[in-house]
Amino acid sequence: MDLIPDMHIGWMNGWLMLAIFYTLFGLFLLICPKGVVKKLYSVAGWSKREYILSALGKPFSLACIGLMIYSPIKVGTIVFWIGFVLYIIGMLVMFIALFEYRSAPVNELVQTGIYKYSRNPQWAGLALIFYGTAIMVGNGLAVLLLSGTQVLYHFRIEGEERACLAAYGDPYRKYKDSVRRYI
Repeated sequence: MDLIPDMHIGWMNGWLMLAIFYTLFGLFLLICPKGVVKKLYSVAGWSKREYILSALGKPFSLACIGLMIYSPIKVGTIVFWIGFVLYIIGMLVMFIALFEYRSAPVNELVQTGIYKYSRNPQWAGLALIFYGTAIMVGNGLAVLLLSGTQVLYHFRIEGEERACLAAYGDPYRKYKDSVRRYI
């Protein structure tokens, strides 16, 4: 892994892994009821601080995505296999969580399946997808930027959890006390 590897546009770059994820995620959003998508992207109940800090994470995300797009996948190397395993685990976690979220009634707290182990499995899965891709392409700067993004997106998750507490009250408080935030 290099801090800044040789970057160029190519067929076997990180964009390929990102295209697979974003295509599947886009298809998922298309088959979801509008109420589920609205709930998925809601910022209701967030503080101004959480909103601003979350927004500050977006440039880090975009820079990380840009670095991965132009970095070739290190096929056959140890970083490829480590990244690939993280990517696959992330895809499984993310999409299992999304389908469980989709199948729950919009006005109910999701506490079953993978949500028994993590209050935020979608975010945990997404982080693994991005770390996996950054590692597959051997781009250390992308990994560092992604780490900064994760710190800033933590505030987004705090906002989401505050909104859940306001919406679901004591059942969410009990859930929060018994289930870890991430993993």
